[in-house]
Amino acid sequence: MRRSAAPSRLGCFAAAAAVALAVVSCSPEEKEAPPAVRLVRTVTVEPPRQAPDLVFTGHIEAQDQAALAFRIGGRVAERLVGLGANVRESETVARLDPENELNDLRSAQAALTAAQGDLRKAENQFQRQSHLLERHITTQADFESARQARTAARAQVDAAQARVRSAEDMVAFTTLKADAPGIVTRVGAEPAEVVAAGRMIVQLARREGRDAVFEIPAELVRQLKPDMQVRIALAGEAGAEASGRVREIAPQADPVTRTFRIRVGLTDPSPAFRLGAAVSGSIRPGGDGAIAIPATALTQRDRGLGVWVVDPKNFTVSLRKLEVAGADPAAARIAKGLEIGDIVVTAGAGLLQEGQRVRLIGAEGR
Repeated sequence: MRRSAAPSRLGCFAAAAAVALAVVSCSPEEKEAPPAVRLVRTVTVEPPRQAPDLVFTGHIEAQDQAALAFRIGGRVAERLVGLGANVRESETVARLDPENELNDLRSAQAALTAAQGDLRKAENQFQRQSHLLERHITTQADFESARQARTAARAQVDAAQARVRSAEDMVAFTTLKADAPGIVTRVGAEPAEVVAAGRMIVQLARREGRDAVFEIPAELVRQLKPDMQVRIALAGEAGAEASGRVREIAPQADPVTRTFRIRVGLTDPSPAFRLGAAVSGSIRPGGDGAIAIPATALTQRDRGLGVWVVDPKNFTVSLRKLEVAGADPAAARIAKGLEIGDIVVTAGAGLLQEGQRVRLIGAEGR
């Protein structure tokens, strides 16, 4: 009897185990373990910072400058103006020795006189042949020859007159005159010096306007635009200021200094802004109002850019889509999608999931 009782107890235990397994198998599915709490680095979104003013130094030049030069070469007989001279319109500033040009003019005038004499002779011959032809005393061939001689003589006179006008122009070119009033800022030749055609004799600064001229590095030129307002201050003169606008930006850098020249047209400058005076210019660049965050905060999801934003109450993250105005390896400028005070994950963003809890570096005790 004892032997039969032991197997019966084992059977009871086996049945109880089977019932327990059945109960377990019929229970609801086990819930997945929540994601692990991640340690992340964050930044708090701050208002856009105002960019500092751009300040550079330069000098004053005339807005319009002209290099006066002879149209022909020759020996400078006299230069009538010097540095700083005030020149009126049509005033003579220099002369060349005109002897060779005068000789050419005399030769052309003599050739014209001879051509005019030949024309009178041809005219008389033509009139004579015309009368003889009316009386049937001469032949048609002689009449036609006289008419052709008259036509050739007229052509010779026209050519001689053109040579005289050209010689007169050459004589006039030996006198250099100012085409507008201005101030002499440079001289390029002295009396008795032989100069070539086109060589600068006198540089004239017009009186109409003044420019502030600056040499700007390439990184600053990118922030300048035509007609941008510039404040100009005269060096060494407290309170001597003028306003102006960017009038010209050089399209190519100087091959030596690798800087770009800009010209700022001054608006009603005071007499203190003399030619060559040292000045400083300042420009306040306009911002686009974009929020700046580290570029490492950006994450690519669903063909769009976004960032993980931390909820400061329960320290969970959510992905927020952004409109990016621009980005470089260091920072990204956000046009839309973030608010001032948002906490943005900058390190560890690639391992996060929607709603995941995080711990902030520096606040691990939370």
